[in-house]
Amino acid sequence: MGFGQGLSGLNAASQNLDVIGNNIANSGTVGFKAGSATFADVYASSRVGLGVQVASINQRFTTGIVSTTGNQFDMAIDGAKGLFVVQQPNGGATLYTRNGQFFADKSGNIVNAQGQQLMGYSADVSVTPAKPIMGTLLGLTVPSGNIDPKATTTITDKLNLDSGSPILAGPPAPDLTDPTTYSTSFPTTVFDSLGNEHRIDQVYQKTGVNTWTATYIWNNAGTPTPVGTATLNFNTAGALPTPAPTGAIAFNPPGADPIATTVRYDGTTQFAGGFTTDFIQDGYGTGEYASMSIGTDGSVVANYTNGAKQVMGFVAMADFKNLQGLQPVGGNAWAETANSGQPIPGTPGVNGMATIKGQAVEESNVDMSQELVNMIIAQRTYQANAQTIKTQDQILQTLITMR
Repeated sequence: MGFGQGLSGLNAASQNLDVIGNNIANSGTVGFKAGSATFADVYASSRVGLGVQVASINQRFTTGIVSTTGNQFDMAIDGAKGLFVVQQPNGGATLYTRNGQFFADKSGNIVNAQGQQLMGYSADVSVTPAKPIMGTLLGLTVPSGNIDPKATTTITDKLNLDSGSPILAGPPAPDLTDPTTYSTSFPTTVFDSLGNEHRIDQVYQKTGVNTWTATYIWNNAGTPTPVGTATLNFNTAGALPTPAPTGAIAFNPPGADPIATTVRYDGTTQFAGGFTTDFIQDGYGTGEYASMSIGTDGSVVANYTNGAKQVMGFVAMADFKNLQGLQPVGGNAWAETANSGQPIPGTPGVNGMATIKGQAVEESNVDMSQELVNMIIAQRTYQANAQTIKTQDQILQTLITMR
């Protein structure tokens, strides 16, 4: 009798409906990957099969839509390759997820709703831009306290000195109270090792044809004090030689380390048309932690109230040779198994890994219209298998009632 075949069909169709129902239930779950049931026939040395079985439940690791959330700790993997690496609380097992909904807990750890901490690599800030130090994974955190001040070591000036300025005979010692002693000037601010601000007036005198002298004057408690000079010699095209000359500022602020600042003049010109000033300096005072941002390369950047930024680390990512071999453990996470192979570590945007989009999440990849069609098909399959059992029952009833 064919009851066994029909019963196996009912069981398989029921499990298929379970998978479809789970997909629909998680259509709004961030980072969820839809599953699908794979079936196989059953034979036992007979010409007629013994029914059907569910061979496996596979997950479709296609990418979902990336949507913006505005949450500073949210992040989406913007591509197919890669998973976030998270660790269970109290140093538990390492898991992998596509759910990028994170926040800072009371200890400053960057965690998800399950309390799993986002893992990453420390940053090498000795180079610009900072690079990840690949090696041991560490839990990513937000900073506490103020950022240390940074003394100004470099001022980069990009100026235009008016070629039509008259040459100053002598030249006289620059006196900020007497405009006849200099051609132009402008103030800049430098920081010492304690984060204190010091005003430096950059004073420029045209001392010859295509020749300028820069004098740096420190406002020392109201007393103008020269603390460095530079000489700029332009060619007939109004450009400085390569490499451009540099100036030096050196003085001893009270209670702080001596200041030694280099003034760079890359891009400075001497054209007719007036003076223009554009400069940046690399120092800053102390500042409080304000917010966090995530770069496309996975850099976790702390922003401070003084405008400074500090790379706190890099988000770690992992890939597997066989994603289907991963074991779902709930909470939008998977665990490594022998079938998945060992994780292939990396960082966003490197060696084929997808990049990161900050303040965004990857939505579920469930296609609702397809799932509803699959549900209709599974329902009809269930009804058809039920009909085979009913038909077999009618045949058996006929045999029983024969006289």
